[in-house]
Amino acid sequence: MPAQAARPGAGVAAPLRIGPLEIATPVVLAPMAGVTNASFRRLCRIYGEEALPSALRPAQEGPVTTPEGALSAPAGLYVTEMVTTRALVERNAKTLSMVRTDPTERVRSIQLYGVDPATVAAAVHILVAEDLADHIDLNFGCPVPKVTRKGGGAALPWKRDLLEAIMRAAVQAARSAGAAARREREVPVTVKMRLGIDDEHETFLDAARIAADAGIAALALHARTARQHYSGHARWEQIARLKEATALPVLGNGDVWSGDDAVSMLEQTGCDGVVVGRGCQGRPWLFADIVSAMHGRSGRTRPDLDAVVAVIKEHGRLLAAELGEDRGVRDLRKHIGWYLKGYPVGGAARAELMRVSSLPELDTALARMRARLPQDVPYPGPAAEGPRGRAGSPRSPHLPEGWLDSPFLDEEDRALLADAELDVSGG
Repeated sequence: MPAQAARPGAGVAAPLRIGPLEIATPVVLAPMAGVTNASFRRLCRIYGEEALPSALRPAQEGPVTTPEGALSAPAGLYVTEMVTTRALVERNAKTLSMVRTDPTERVRSIQLYGVDPATVAAAVHILVAEDLADHIDLNFGCPVPKVTRKGGGAALPWKRDLLEAIMRAAVQAARSAGAAARREREVPVTVKMRLGIDDEHETFLDAARIAADAGIAALALHARTARQHYSGHARWEQIARLKEATALPVLGNGDVWSGDDAVSMLEQTGCDGVVVGRGCQGRPWLFADIVSAMHGRSGRTRPDLDAVVAVIKEHGRLLAAELGEDRGVRDLRKHIGWYLKGYPVGGAARAELMRVSSLPELDTALARMRARLPQDVPYPGPAAEGPRGRAGSPRSPHLPEGWLDSPFLDEEDRALLADAELDVSGG
């Protein structure tokens, strides 16, 4: 079934169709290493679904279908952390645990990173043949130096022959494995990419043409170059360029910090959906804002401190169930700073929370923090919003020697790529 994209109208975002997937609210949680595990994805999805119009809100957990038989994602897609194809093919235990998704999820979306067509095809075959995924995304946007210096990530689309080979191998593997396993629905393959390596070496328009020819179902564009990393502003006008240049559905990524930003991106670029990454760190309720905004509703989620404390506790319980209590609570620590951004809780409380290693310790530290503060601690407004972490500054991309000399691979390039698959994420 071909991908189709409808246009927004009357102030409401139109559903997005990607193969047999119907995404009633066209928003996607971006893969983020160490962040978008099953627990965080569930929190984000629940917030998004609670903001749905009642007619779209599912009555039960797990997969749901439309009357026409499409697999429904009523409040958007929520994608796993990025999975390295080599590790999946080698049956790495940690990697296998990452692709065994939450059974309550509506659509099992898994992002893969790979640089070898045969390995990518083998990984896709595993996911489809063993019924582990309903949607596969390929990452060609990672700007991390240890990846790009070996020709992977955002550097890879410069080599058009390799890019085409990977895309074709993934699509063909998904189709053949689905047919052999008699899957009820095909598993669409999509792509996430950046504008290019730098302003002089754009790749996104060539990549879009190659993707369309290879059978890719949709494109997501982070509107920054690898050189920009996460600095400066995303260039939404380039998302509009991509939308004009391809018939494929286009999702925009970059600087979506609020529901209003999401709607603005749709309106300004004409794109078919938005991808949200850093803006939701410590703010899973951002998906409630986006879902409300996309359905033309004015309601926004503005939690006071007590509501945030309740979310932190729930996140901790989910992580403990997913990862075990010790590992889960330790994993929560990085989220706590994001959750409390802008709230006047004090440095001592933050420091204590960063040392907790059990659920009772978490509850005690949160109670102690709360007891020091006034009865009412309202939502702090802009101080709690916007970017998380450090955006950094532009940096010269680390590339293999002579990488930019030709848009096609040579034997030296192929040798470098053998070492390019690392367990990292980005985009």
